[in-house]
Amino acid sequence: MSSSDSAPDLTGLNALFLNATLKRSPEVSNTQALVDASAAIMEAHGVGTTGTRVIDHDVATGVWPDMTEHGWDTDAWPELQEEVWKADILVLAGPIWLGDNSSVMKQIIERLYGSSHLLNDDGQYRYYGRVAGCLITGNEDGIKHCAQNVLYSLQHIGYVIPPQADAGWIGEAGPGPSYLDPGSGGPDNDFTNRNTTFMTWNLLHLAKMLKDAGGITPYGNQRSAWDEGQRFDWENPEYRR
Repeated sequence: MSSSDSAPDLTGLNALFLNATLKRSPEVSNTQALVDASAAIMEAHGVGTTGTRVIDHDVATGVWPDMTEHGWDTDAWPELQEEVWKADILVLAGPIWLGDNSSVMKQIIERLYGSSHLLNDDGQYRYYGRVAGCLITGNEDGIKHCAQNVLYSLQHIGYVIPPQADAGWIGEAGPGPSYLDPGSGGPDNDFTNRNTTFMTWNLLHLAKMLKDAGGITPYGNQRSAWDEGQRFDWENPEYRR
């Protein structure tokens, strides 16, 4: 058993946490507490971390990179998108409402999608070569439902999702204490602590692997080459009949 293997050198990696809480700063965010736990592990190993509550910014609704070009007077998303591009690791974190992701979480995913058509220097979709995970909190059921929506969306636009890429905490079924409320047991919950730790390390390991490898191998997945007529051995079965 090799559980005592030393941690890899992770310096040079950067992580971005986007908190989809509905609470503006400085109101207490239970989601932020779980974000801080994950970020602390990263920072202890030289990983640069940044984070923000998206609701603190005047983000427009829509699916274009800059919504001021589509009728909105202001849009703070382009600045947040620049932070996304700088990050090797993206963690979306948010609360459960009515068993589903928050409206802010859905807005974040829509805005990320708005840049999914852009390409990197290898002609792949620009999100390729980055990893992502999610953290979910609440006092009602729905962690797995919320996580599967977030993780599917992220992989669809090009992120690589490692194993055990989600973690969360919920209290007892029905109205009850939130993660940071006295007596909730949230910060001491071993299941949550273990999953948050494993998620964090799996993100770090995969991000390092991808960075060391120079990203995803650019063959068979280059939109630019496809548009120029290259088909990477594709043959429509219809032609073989």
